[in-house]
Amino acid sequence: MAPITHPNIGADGWFRETPTMWPGQCMSLQVKEVLHHEKSLFQDVLVFKSTNHGTVLVLDGVIQATENDEFAYQEMIAHLPLMSHPNPKNVLVVGGGDGGVLREVVRHPSVESVTLCEIDEAVCRVSKLYLPEMAAGFEHPKVTVHIGDGFEFLKDKKELYDVIITDSSDPVGPAEVLFQDTFYKLIFEALKPDGVFCNQGECQWLHLPLIRQVLDASRLLYPTVEYAWASVPTYPSGQIGFLISSKNKRELRKPLRKFDEETQKALRYYTAEVHEAAFVLPAFAKRVVEGPKA
Repeated sequence: MAPITHPNIGADGWFRETPTMWPGQCMSLQVKEVLHHEKSLFQDVLVFKSTNHGTVLVLDGVIQATENDEFAYQEMIAHLPLMSHPNPKNVLVVGGGDGGVLREVVRHPSVESVTLCEIDEAVCRVSKLYLPEMAAGFEHPKVTVHIGDGFEFLKDKKELYDVIITDSSDPVGPAEVLFQDTFYKLIFEALKPDGVFCNQGECQWLHLPLIRQVLDASRLLYPTVEYAWASVPTYPSGQIGFLISSKNKRELRKPLRKFDEETQKALRYYTAEVHEAAFVLPAFAKRVVEGPKA
């Protein structure tokens, strides 16, 4: 069988990202073996084994997760909002078809049900095959999977969820709708009166105008809105943000609960101390994120 080729992998054996939202720079990883490539109904799906970062999932030419550092993103986007809610029971994850957020959500004993709404079944299928440790959450009995458009899924949902997490790729292609004002209103309506919403918040080094735009839109709906961040080496500039909003006024910068000792030992990034530190921003970002509206 002929080896699988891909336009983002050069003759030198290195994968180079398609820098759609960060022109002039891209992450490059050395490829050991290409495991899978397909054009799904929505996007280009590539999986390869890298020399130093384990298995890598790529969508439309952009790295989504690597075995080496995926835990940083998955733990933070899940535990920041869940630890900011006093008793989360019903959780919705929009996107997140690789299963990593599900794996983290079900660590919380109070959670009774988790619904995943993912538009592209190929992401779920491929992740189960090639990233089984990340996709382990699919097998949990509390998890229900819905394949379909998150926008359409939310249209008839009213005050159902304690926490909603939007684990999306960048606002291009199939994820574009997940960054629009109308989608944020649907999220607000689907949350219970004390609900918490967390969405992927882009990179403070590259996307401050977009971050501020989403913050301003969120502040029109929610009384409490915060921006946090984590270090993920294979994401653009090695950093990713999270926008966290609450339907009632509450402190989001300090966790309301802590994991038991056994669960905390299983985590590799999130701690109560990291939770608080994630909201501390460098001066240049703090001025934009917390400054007066333009």
